[in-house]
Amino acid sequence: MDLKSFRPVSGLDLPRFAGIATFMRLPHIGLDDPRLVDVDIGLIGVPWDGGTTNRPGPRHAPRQLRDQSSMIRFENAVTRIVPYDLARCADLGDVGPNPADVADTLARITAFYDQVRDRGITPLSAGGDHLCTLPILRALARHRPLGMVHFDSHTDLYKSYFGGFLFTHGTPFRRAVEEGLLDPARVCMIGIRGSAYDFEDRDFATAVGIRVIPIDEFHARGVEDVMAEARSIAGTGETYVSYDIDFIDPAFAPGTGTPEVGGPNSYQALQVVRGLRGLDIVGADLMEVSPPFDPTGATAYLGANVLFELLCVLAECRARKTAS
Repeated sequence: MDLKSFRPVSGLDLPRFAGIATFMRLPHIGLDDPRLVDVDIGLIGVPWDGGTTNRPGPRHAPRQLRDQSSMIRFENAVTRIVPYDLARCADLGDVGPNPADVADTLARITAFYDQVRDRGITPLSAGGDHLCTLPILRALARHRPLGMVHFDSHTDLYKSYFGGFLFTHGTPFRRAVEEGLLDPARVCMIGIRGSAYDFEDRDFATAVGIRVIPIDEFHARGVEDVMAEARSIAGTGETYVSYDIDFIDPAFAPGTGTPEVGGPNSYQALQVVRGLRGLDIVGADLMEVSPPFDPTGATAYLGANVLFELLCVLAECRARKTAS
């Protein structure tokens, strides 16, 4: 099946306020659809926030992100990448969570992504709280640990919450390291900031070799220099990208559960993704958009633009690997 069958609906053919909302106005192709065999990159919603420890709401993000992504056109005006010319892209729908059971939901997410991985599809996911990344990694890193570039204001490396509970949106990457899903020597965390109860998470990062770039260092060095280091840390091996919307300053992205002031602006939020070009990226996600905290939809619109930048990088990577 050719690339034309996987192009978004143009706003010149059907107004962007019309039609059924899908990510980037792409065709919806479920896991039981025979067209799935032709998909290169699958955009997936993970509407679940059972790992949230304070302000819930990211379960509603995939729906709002789909709606806001109708504003995205075909070509990246900066990189000039048209992802739909490089890869066959589709909206694969949502993982069906169990809002009453954390363990069952984690298992459901992993089972969904097992199918995506087995079909050779590169996933681009929209959560959901950041615990959603752990079961995705369980599928993608089943046979070997991955490197990771992580944009966030928090490390999500804490051991536990509330007297020993191991699975919250503050613990996914601690679990991922412990389970051998991530190679800590190839993990770079960018934008970390905010007040803290303690530095247990930072101490763990130091102990296992994770590179943490705090926000002060990010601002002092600039995007280009920081991203050059991130690419060097990830190296040539397979790498995952996880982007928490609270990486961005809440002046630009207030719709999130745990905002931290002093972060990057909306332009820098896009620049850092462009700085990923050249990496071997096997999957990416955008997490922690929380529509109830931004009824204007501006946070989700910025999130949709971040997703498009990620899609451009993934499509370029996919095309490079196919050609080699």
